[in-house]
Parts: sequence; C-alpha cells; structure tokens
Amino acid sequence: MPQHAQAMRRHFHEAAARRGFSIAPAQEAAVERLSRLAAELARPAWTFPRPPRDLYVWGPVGRGKSWLVDTFYEGLPAGRKRRLHFHDFFRRLHDGVTRPGARHDGQSAVDSALDDLIGDSRILVFDEFHAHDAGDAMLIARLFRTLLDRRITLVTTSNYPPAGLMPDPLYHHLFEPTIALIEERMDVLDVTGPVDFRRLAAPAPADGGRRFATGLCLPPGDAALEALGLTAPAAAEAMAVPAHLRELPARAVRGDLVWFGFDALCESATAVPDYLALAERFTTLVLDGVPPLAEASADGGQRFANLVDVACDRDVRLVLIGSDPLTALPAGQAPTRDLDRTASRLAMLRRAA
Repeated sequence: MPQHAQAMRRHFHEAAARRGFSIAPAQEAAVERLSRLAAELARPAWTFPRPPRDLYVWGPVGRGKSWLVDTFYEGLPAGRKRRLHFHDFFRRLHDGVTRPGARHDGQSAVDSALDDLIGDSRILVFDEFHAHDAGDAMLIARLFRTLLDRRITLVTTSNYPPAGLMPDPLYHHLFEPTIALIEERMDVLDVTGPVDFRRLAAPAPADGGRRFATGLCLPPGDAALEALGLTAPAAAEAMAVPAHLRELPARAVRGDLVWFGFDALCESATAVPDYLALAERFTTLVLDGVPPLAEASADGGQRFANLVDVACDRDVRLVLIGSDPLTALPAGQAPTRDLDRTASRLAMLRRAA
C-alpha cells in the first residue's frame, strides 16, 4: 500500500518542520524503513505469511531516536498499538510475573503478564531499551523471545548497538543469546550522525513547553529557591510516602510536590518502579544534597540516572539542590552512554547564574 508509506513520509517531514528542522541524512534510512512498516501494518494481518520484521533503532543521545519512533507511532491509526518506556513496561511485566497466581491455564507467568500488558496490539513501541541488571537478564531474554515469536511487531530505541547491551564483562555472556536473537530477527538501524539535536534551537511548543524543562539545578541557598517558594522543609514535614511495595522517607509533601534527600532516594535500595510510582502521584520532585556523581556510589549514580530518565519521560519537574552532579569526574574517566544521556537531560534544567 504505497499511499500509506507516502502518508507516513509526509507525516515525518511535517512533524520536523513544525519543530523548525528537517530530516537529517542519518535519519533518512530510519524514516524510509518506518514508512514502509506503516504500509505493512496497514495490510490485514491474515495477508502476511509472517509478521513485519521488528526494528531496533540505536545511536548516541541527541540523534532523534525517540522523536523518530514517537512520530511514527503518532502517525499510525488508532487502535491495536501500544507505546511504553522500557522502564515502565519492565516494571509492569515484573509485577505481573511475580504477583500471586500469575501462572495459570498452562501459560507461563511471562506469557500471562504479556497478555495483560499488550492485549491484541499488533505494534509495540519501546523507548530506551537497555540491559544492565544481570538479575533481570533472563527475564528480558524471555520477554524478547515471547514477543518475537508472537505476531506482534516490536520497534525499540536504544543508546547501544545490540552487541553493546549488558556491557558489564562479568555478565555480558548471559545476554549473548538474546543479542544474537535481536540481530537475527530485527532490522538494526544506526542513526549515528554529526547532528546533535539537543544543541539546535527549536521554537517552544504552543503550550509553553514540557514540565521537565522548567526544572532547576541550583546550589543550596540560591535566591531562586526562596523566590519560588522552595523553602527548606521543617522537621515536622517529614513523612513516609508510598512507592512501589514500600514507603520512602520524604522530607516534605506539599500538594503535588514531594521533597527527598539524595541519600534517601538514590543511596538506599530504591529502584525504577519506586520512581515510576512517585511520578504517577507528583508533578514536582525536589532532591537536595545532590553530590557530584563522582562522589556518589556506583549504585547511587545509576539510580540517579534512572530517576532522571523517569522524570523526563513522565514529564515531572525535577529540582536538584546541591552540586552540579556532572562535575568533577575522575581524571581519565570517559562518560558512559548512560551518563551522556543523563547529561543531555540535565542540560534542559535551569542552572544558577
């Protein structure tokens, strides 16, 4: 159905023009492949001897990966489609697998949880796919096998090429079968190019912009904090806040604002599902006592990166009080892709003058 491919190509170019830029050369192959996929999905499922091939779009931060797949998703007809941030999908999958009575009717727990999550969708879009936690490697492997064996087309973005997933050399071998499956069953599209779209000025959206971009990164005592009513919490304001299967010690809750210390939220045994639970309830999250990440523990730094990911994806206003977290990296330490992604998102926040 060539008209569907042409309509999707036009949709991409019009969406780019509304944001004040044009499709970059490094994005053209992805636009073409996604447009062809839109045409394939427009055909009745029973006409396919096999489902359309899955797509894995990867490249450094700032190359427009999320914009590409989000624009594709928006251009598809309503119905039988689902778009989820990988953090959120994996949290829901894990909850479904571990809930009491998850295994029933001869189905595995993963299959049953997937039925609940994706229903009759023909297309599933993941953003920010990655694999770091060795404890989750087997569940992710099973997830991919189940999705790829169903008549569901998967489109995902990642900062990593397939071979770069699960980068810890102690655990990489656990993920090699899944990497091989991705490379065999998915079209891998590299959108690496010289243009970093984070550095291009774009007109603000008509609604005044996203909430996340109104966040702050300021030192303690900065006059902007008091001007915005962000006075330090009193001891009496401390309270436990429900998160995911636990309560977290907040310094204050003020309407739709929650205030935590860095140690309580990033240096304790919290996880992405906790941050997602907070994002569902609060529109502003204040984090004080923020150190340079070079001074945080490795786990604390990873949790902070995950928190920033969730805040950006769920459009939560993030106010960081303390040091600039990206200063004072140890000499010779190259930024990881996770740190690079975190830096790109923190660059949206207002800094002290």
